[in-house]
Amino acid sequence: MGKLMGFLEYDRCLPPDRDPLERINDWEEIHEELPLETQKEQAARCMYCGVPFCQSGITLKGVPTGCPIRNLIPEWNDLLYHEEWDEALNRLQRTISFPEFTGRVCPAPCEGACTCGIHQPMVTIRQNELTIIEHAFAAGHMQPRPPKTRSGKTVAVVGSGPAGLAAAMRLNRYGHTVTVFERSDRIGGLLMYGIPNMKLDKKVIDRRVNLMRAEGVSFVTGAHVGAEQPADALLQEYDAVVLACGSGKPRDLAVPGREGQGVLFAVDYLTLATRHLLDTSVAVPAEMDARGKHVIIIGGGDTGTDCVGTALRQGCRTVHQLEIMPRPSEERADSNPWPEYPRTLKTDYGQVEAIAKFGEDPRHYLTNARAVERDAQGKIAAVITEKIAWVKGEDGRMRMESVPGSERHWPADMVLIAMGFVGPEDTLAEAYGLARDARSNIAAEQYQTSKPGVFVAGDMHSGQSLVVRAMNEGQEAAAACHQYLTQQ
Repeated sequence: MGKLMGFLEYDRCLPPDRDPLERINDWEEIHEELPLETQKEQAARCMYCGVPFCQSGITLKGVPTGCPIRNLIPEWNDLLYHEEWDEALNRLQRTISFPEFTGRVCPAPCEGACTCGIHQPMVTIRQNELTIIEHAFAAGHMQPRPPKTRSGKTVAVVGSGPAGLAAAMRLNRYGHTVTVFERSDRIGGLLMYGIPNMKLDKKVIDRRVNLMRAEGVSFVTGAHVGAEQPADALLQEYDAVVLACGSGKPRDLAVPGREGQGVLFAVDYLTLATRHLLDTSVAVPAEMDARGKHVIIIGGGDTGTDCVGTALRQGCRTVHQLEIMPRPSEERADSNPWPEYPRTLKTDYGQVEAIAKFGEDPRHYLTNARAVERDAQGKIAAVITEKIAWVKGEDGRMRMESVPGSERHWPADMVLIAMGFVGPEDTLAEAYGLARDARSNIAAEQYQTSKPGVFVAGDMHSGQSLVVRAMNEGQEAAAACHQYLTQQ
């Protein structure tokens, strides 16, 4: 715990955000920092709750609650409050590979399960985590930690997102020689190109990758294993392979007018925007530039929010976000009790910026896109929508019904599909002949696939999920791979 009764003495306080009308003119991170004394007060709010659900990592009603990686949260909150920085870092790194990533982008299921949150605002766990790791980097404590001895075993990790990087770090710490293969031009996967710079500055990723290089991990970019590079060659050259390629098939929009220019998958749009930011020689085609355009985003969630923020920074004329789900309530519903993750209304950075610029929330709930209307030249003219209602059928399942007379035409020049992902790409699964589960993800038992010596982790294995869950799977897959290698 932190300070005795600190949760009664101090209110929850988060770092201020930069002014939304100023920050949409650049791509820098939006959050500022709290003074150290204020941050210590936030750590002091961690109460002696007896059973810290924040670190439980349990599943309730099919939804994870608490930290999936089981961080030792009360311990490092107490150490932060007392400014015992070395031990705080030690406790933090015992469980999590990259707290500088999760401290920026994790939706913090730990906070949703915080006992303090039953009757008052929860502890600022994510920000406390970020404070510890950033202090460690600033103080020069994050030095390379190469293994003292090498096992003589080699591992190829395919994919450099959170699961791949976590697996590579752990396998290297076990003493194996690790090479990470990434098909893109930069290391980081989802972290690099799926999350905009204003949420996760790419210098933060490069800083960690450089540290891993110094510890002995090798990285190869532009390596599309299973396509340009034969997959079987990895099994011949390496003692084991860990696949961590994510859930790469975006869910499509099957409506009239979808085919043709101007309708883009959000992942492609966000990727190109970041590539151009990092290298201005990478051109942005007019089709993928929101400047001066009416932008319609179909889908909510973090990806939809990131599209809103990116479109604003590109100078869009208007931006609207269509969601088929109802507007969440302001407070927990009776059907969503603590310690479940709170399904409450969250106005994220992108919506805040749109409200500041246009005077209204860009989100429109219970709205279904029926068609993309095009002019005689094939250019997008509008998106046609209808309002819907969710009705319980005789079988007890909720189904979507149209609301008569609710049709609306939204002026549009660009449509972004942000409807999530439906599974991993087929390339490596087919190359290795891997078994799939009912959702088309790679089937595995203790992260071991149906092909001996090939392991899988992250969204490729469990389906689209959180960065912290992918990181946890990478760490656990590394442990399973290490056990396999030591038995060879």
